[in-house]
Amino acid sequence: MGTITGGEARQILEANPVILLPMGSHEDQGPHAPMGDYLLAEKIAELAAIRATKAGTRTLVAPVLPFGGADWFGAMTGGIAISQATLTQVIAEMVESLHRNGLTRIIVINGHGGNVGPIAEVARELYLREQIVLPSLYLWRIGYGLLPGILGGADKAAAVAGHGSDPLTSIGLHLFPELIRKDLIPEGKPLKKDPVLDLQFTGLGTASFEGHEVAMPNEYDEVYNLGVAKGDPRLCSAETGAALTEKLTDICARFIAHFASKVSA
Repeated sequence: MGTITGGEARQILEANPVILLPMGSHEDQGPHAPMGDYLLAEKIAELAAIRATKAGTRTLVAPVLPFGGADWFGAMTGGIAISQATLTQVIAEMVESLHRNGLTRIIVINGHGGNVGPIAEVARELYLREQIVLPSLYLWRIGYGLLPGILGGADKAAAVAGHGSDPLTSIGLHLFPELIRKDLIPEGKPLKKDPVLDLQFTGLGTASFEGHEVAMPNEYDEVYNLGVAKGDPRLCSAETGAALTEKLTDICARFIAHFASKVSA
């Protein structure tokens, strides 16, 4: 949508095509990966739009929202995040801008966990107010579910899955190999321990006490090693990335067609 002219927009958008709203973040993804992981969400949205359009459902991609909702990554130098309240308002006003001119068939293509809450809040309010569905596909959550089938089992998937590893690093190796610093890929390490309560972290915002989950407030640099979670990024590959990209593109394109068949223009 950012490259069509005003004249083209008046003609193309009159038919109320499906519009994808890609969102990501600008945060630490490990010492080897670009901080702008929004690039991946944007690219997969573009690939899905092309495939859906070729299959008969005209689909456009809105300009990507590159700054994610603030959650655990504020400690990273150079990171840029938006508060949850502000991001909720931004999404609401973006949707309102499109709705004002009759563009009501919108799908969010999300690439950041900190965006989930604001997206859900906007979608819930919109549905209660106007009975309009604003669905969202969280790419990396879907990607985690795809890894066992691609890699040949849950154990192999667990060895490589996590922040700073897969699915993002492999997809990056496939889509943007020139941006991945292979010489800086670190080895995988266990998560750290909380420095105050001496509890083993089990993830962002969680630790274990006698096998029971405890909610914790620590930011990612106290939990991860150089921005990398449990997965070993040395196991990531362009081949895995190609398989993930293909499956994510196909899932998104098929959902676009299903959505368009249920929500009339």
